[in-house]
Amino acid sequence: MLLSFSSLSFLGFGVTPPTPDWGLMIATNRSIMAVAPWATLWPLAALTSLIIGINLTADAARQSRWLGSLPGRTRMSANQQTTVDQRTLLLQIEGLSIGYRNQRGATAQVLRGINLAVARGETIGIVGESGSGKSTLALAMLGYLRAGSRVLGGNLRYAGQDLFQSAPSALQALRGGKIALIPQNAGQWLTPTMRIGQQIAEALQLHTRLAARDVQQRAHQLLVQVHLPQPDQLLHRYPHQLSGGQQQRVAIAMALAGEPDLLVLDEPTTGLDVTTQAHILTLLREVSQATAVAMVYVSHDLTVIARVSDRVAVMYAGEIAEMGATQTVLMQPNHPYTRGLLRSIPRLQAQGLPTGLPGTPPAIGSVTVGCAFAPRCGFADQICHEVSPMLEGIGPDAPPHQVRCHHWSLVRATPNPIAAGPGRTTHAQPSATPLLNLQAVQISYHRPGFLSSWFKQQSASPATVSDLSLQIQKGETLALVGESGSGKSTITRAIAGLLAPRAGEIRLDGSPLPPLVDQRLPTQRRRIQMIFQNPDASLNPRHTVAQILAQPLRLYFHLDQRAIQVRSIELLQQVRLGEQYLARFPAQLSGGEQQRVAIARAFAAEPDLILCDEVVSALDVSVQATVLALLSQLQAERGVAYLFIAHDLAVVRAIADRVAVLYQGTLCEIGTTQQVYAPPYHPYTELLLQAALIQFAGKPTSTPGQRQAPTGRGCPAQAICPQHLGALCAETVSPWQETTPGHFIRCHIPVAELL
Repeated sequence: MLLSFSSLSFLGFGVTPPTPDWGLMIATNRSIMAVAPWATLWPLAALTSLIIGINLTADAARQSRWLGSLPGRTRMSANQQTTVDQRTLLLQIEGLSIGYRNQRGATAQVLRGINLAVARGETIGIVGESGSGKSTLALAMLGYLRAGSRVLGGNLRYAGQDLFQSAPSALQALRGGKIALIPQNAGQWLTPTMRIGQQIAEALQLHTRLAARDVQQRAHQLLVQVHLPQPDQLLHRYPHQLSGGQQQRVAIAMALAGEPDLLVLDEPTTGLDVTTQAHILTLLREVSQATAVAMVYVSHDLTVIARVSDRVAVMYAGEIAEMGATQTVLMQPNHPYTRGLLRSIPRLQAQGLPTGLPGTPPAIGSVTVGCAFAPRCGFADQICHEVSPMLEGIGPDAPPHQVRCHHWSLVRATPNPIAAGPGRTTHAQPSATPLLNLQAVQISYHRPGFLSSWFKQQSASPATVSDLSLQIQKGETLALVGESGSGKSTITRAIAGLLAPRAGEIRLDGSPLPPLVDQRLPTQRRRIQMIFQNPDASLNPRHTVAQILAQPLRLYFHLDQRAIQVRSIELLQQVRLGEQYLARFPAQLSGGEQQRVAIARAFAAEPDLILCDEVVSALDVSVQATVLALLSQLQAERGVAYLFIAHDLAVVRAIADRVAVLYQGTLCEIGTTQQVYAPPYHPYTELLLQAALIQFAGKPTSTPGQRQAPTGRGCPAQAICPQHLGALCAETVSPWQETTPGHFIRCHIPVAELL
């Protein structure tokens, strides 16, 4: 009855709502419901009809928008056609242009005349800087457009069916079934309140005709197929109880549930450590070989694309700049942009900062004439600024090698040495009293209960970080490397005062540092700052850049408003941003610009130590190179020390003075960058280097073993060590051995026998 009255009043039938006294309303309506329950039927029917009508109207409007937004198809020239056997053709894109209406009312093109064909069983990589249109193209392959976007021309056909002319019901049947998406961050896509088994079962029920009694068995088979251990237990777990690599494997299992013909992978390994990344790439290759599924792999990581794809399309400003066989494009690039991307990649084989691309990509929709890359190109001349180049074939290769450049023959004839930049100059200032000193630190997330605290009982759970001793000198960069779960971020949280160590001591300039940040003096808090992995999550979205930078200036230096503005402008100039950025919000900045603001905020406090937690892992290679160069320059100017956490060993080699290798909270090896990256290695360090995606080294023949749970005795790496010494490693803590001055390895194996 309560619902009836409210509904009649909302629909305008003149029924006066009851007095908003909840207790009286409930008591009254319960008695009425008992006498005349039929009175609620017709208003409920009216509401149901209204909801159905709104949904039908919205579906009709959406379909009309798709149909009405398709003008005549663009005719392509012969050398724009992609030659794929029509018998195996699965997905064909012809002259596809997608845009949206901006705030000025003009149409901004995100994609411009895309021509691409995907064959059954083929893997195509799509690479490019942020804003190049990669994700828009990937989502278009599912027949999906972001809010406000529309098709401006061309078409996209899956198995002969034009997706943008298909009814919503037909698209729903395809998505998750014949066309499946594997997202970048599976932890955000999985439903946190549903068990893994329920989520896989839901995908099976939606996209297969399995009987209810067979769904559980098929879910178990899918987890076995993606090499997840103990599948029976995992089916009953929630997403937060799985590691990042396990969550990504569950996402792959859900995508395979509908037995798709096409998998669209949007940065599926970004943010994963090197061994987990190697396992995921190996798994994807196995899936492709076993099921003949076609894959479109979107990534900013060229080394990943080199390992997984048969062909690669390099995108810039919404267009395909170069396309062809992966090895041909990456080993013999003929577009200046492709060359610039390759020069931006850090080299695992040699120390030195990579060379970033000059300038920035154009704003979406700003390029109307000429070559979009001309303002950043060293080969550009007048014709490049006045005439838009076509995508043309440049050789007899199969698949064809295509380039969108007026001067590709000159580019091909010009030598392109790809080597690391100048060797890194250390700025460390060695002293008998290090800037930061961790002495036998032990850290645990376990918190004892009341009785355990009262009787002072020791916890039986293993510590997350055990017996850690590290020193950082002024002006030095110390890198922490290791798999996910090795304790890297836990250590930074303890240093920052966000997590109190269970045992041991942390000293700053020789003085004990209180364990928690609220116990520290303002000066101590100022001297240690942090830069987070995702600036879009760490920057307040409701504050302008001016407000973000003003907080540390006001907190630590008590500056007035005028002095804060002057200092904020100086900070932005130091990170190569202008005064005009002060009035912008984080959402109005690119990923690279957001990270520069985060760096400026950290330097605003004039710290002595900055904790850098995966600060470049989510950035494309050109922005990554720029940020690394910026950090190195600021270190030279300000003498600040970095504790640098990264899973990319090539990035570590480019930026670090010393490297510390962690496995399950235990330090395995420490030394200068040159020492750690050359034999003798700790066996675990050797596994990390083997798993690293060495530049275009081809597809690996082996993959490092999966990380095992700690045993609490002996060497923590015993379960994955290929040189395991049996009972000695299983029962006895490994001793430290000094190979050369400053290089220490924690292992039972004699140094002479280590590779």
